[in-house]
Amino acid sequence: MLKPTTRRQSPSVLTIFLFILAGAASVRGAAAAETAQIDKGRISEIAAMLGEKPKGFGAPISDRAAWEALGKNDSFAATLSEAQELLQSPIPEQSDDLYLDFSRTGNRTRWQRVSGQRRGRVSTLALAECVENKGRFVPAFEEIVRALCAERTWVMPAHDAKLTNFRGESVDIDLGSSALAWSLATADYLLADKLKPDTRRLIRDNLERRIFQPYRDMASGKRTKNWWMTGTNNWNAVCLAGVTGTALAVIDSRDSRALFVAAAEHYSKNFLDGFTDDGYCSEGLGYWNYGFGYYVMLSEMIHQATGGKLDLLQDNKAKQAATFGSKIEIINGVNPAFADCSIDARPGSKLMYFVSRRLGMGLRRWEQLDPVSAGGSLYESMMYSFPTSASETPPAQGGSEGPGIRSWFDKAGILICRPAANSAARMAVALKGGHNNEHHNHNDVGSFVVVLGDKALLLDPGGEVYTARTFSSRRYESKVLNSFGHPVPVVAGKLQQTGEQACARVVQQSFTDNSDTLVLDISSAYDVPELKKLERKFVYSRSGSGSLSVTDEVVFSKPCDFGTALITFDTWQKLSGSSLKIQNGKEAVRVSIAAGGADFEIQPETIQEDLSGDKDPTRLGIHLTRPVTKAVVSLTITPAE
Repeated sequence: MLKPTTRRQSPSVLTIFLFILAGAASVRGAAAAETAQIDKGRISEIAAMLGEKPKGFGAPISDRAAWEALGKNDSFAATLSEAQELLQSPIPEQSDDLYLDFSRTGNRTRWQRVSGQRRGRVSTLALAECVENKGRFVPAFEEIVRALCAERTWVMPAHDAKLTNFRGESVDIDLGSSALAWSLATADYLLADKLKPDTRRLIRDNLERRIFQPYRDMASGKRTKNWWMTGTNNWNAVCLAGVTGTALAVIDSRDSRALFVAAAEHYSKNFLDGFTDDGYCSEGLGYWNYGFGYYVMLSEMIHQATGGKLDLLQDNKAKQAATFGSKIEIINGVNPAFADCSIDARPGSKLMYFVSRRLGMGLRRWEQLDPVSAGGSLYESMMYSFPTSASETPPAQGGSEGPGIRSWFDKAGILICRPAANSAARMAVALKGGHNNEHHNHNDVGSFVVVLGDKALLLDPGGEVYTARTFSSRRYESKVLNSFGHPVPVVAGKLQQTGEQACARVVQQSFTDNSDTLVLDISSAYDVPELKKLERKFVYSRSGSGSLSVTDEVVFSKPCDFGTALITFDTWQKLSGSSLKIQNGKEAVRVSIAAGGADFEIQPETIQEDLSGDKDPTRLGIHLTRPVTKAVVSLTITPAE
């Protein structure tokens, strides 16, 4: 992957170069952060908060009462069977040639599949041994430790574009290496003396070489920081959590542990800066689960280590970010697939349980859940399966089901409109302003999603399967990442441009119990000198069965082509020359098209890109047949019988 650069470039190229695996690595005050050091006085203050001995999530295997209780849980009981199968199967080989596959072909999947199988053994075997406590799984666990510690690098191939880690020329920290380190450190904490001294020393030597020493050098200014330390996307939280959780689980020196906590407190502010002040996560819901989920684990690890004296979740920005999971839902569990997100993305149930209880959000749907599970990473399983600051907080009395008839992220320009409770309306929508330099950016200013019941009939199709192209200068060749794959205009034959200057300016907003109106000036999203005006007006009505109108008013200095589009995964048909029907099972919407007397045509096209689902989206292009100097194109969307 490419490291952010300070060399001035055009906005579109800059956006590309700031993309890393998990999103655009926008850097807040990078130059100042590079020179700022962790305050030594703060390290001393934190050292006084920490216990004498390191501690990870969960309880050591010696706490038999705790583990015997967990063994009765179906999820943990199933782990024994999974571990038994691993005893009968060899460790998958991960050759140098497989690592180099990405640098040759851009394919990420083949290496990551094998890596996941290898690294997943750590959790399965460690949990099985903790539950059974007979020593049966220890040899296999020690075997996978040796195999992992023999790898040239723990950095993923997609994050080692120049192969400097593979060749041993540098030791960087990435999503993969920090997660593996935390997993091994947690296993070491749990199994403790069940492991041979040589195995424990091997783990700690590798953690020192691959994680601790590089991180100390970066935090102290002895070497250039990895970009994510000052980055504002999910990498920051994920890597900080992995590094800090690893240190708190295995480092004996309290002062040394304090350095890692102080650094996490300092650098995690960058992650929160990646959210707008209204709590919107431009990376999308999937990456909110991932990035903010790790921020929560980081905060809880520090909370437990300091006896609650240091609480990262008390940051006001963190509290706002915690609301995103409930506020972004459109209706009936359907969420918009904005950015590199799946159309099936849902807020993580354990994460929602935690933040609702911990921050007193009172979300009844989530607060009664039982988060105990052997699933997920080893450290995540241990956090949620043992007492936390959230589980020790009782569920709210009363509470709510969610955010009501609307969520308005005013700083981000995102509006979610829902019908009133117990009304006849079943349609809800998500409307997107924003700009085209967001984390995991798609060129999608003015996009929208329409949900009827529990079906997103008109939508943003989400992200593509990641390859080398996804995070390169060729990113917007993808027809699901550029504006062609979104329900937005094509202006004078041009798609939207990339960059923060390509933004939606709110011209008008009017919200009532009966309807919500949002007018956006989206003209800056198009590099068309002749374009003098382009406003998109959304009007969502809660009356009757509900409706959405989307009206584009365009003005040119001379005649130019103009059109707009609808995107769907579902079946569609023409009802007439000016109306369409889109249907999924029993749910269907009618789209009536008006162009102020101008002639238009409907041009369907299948978008053939590699998406994670089993369907290709259809783009229903709506094009004026002649160039215009002025036009008003309106789409009225209503439930169909």
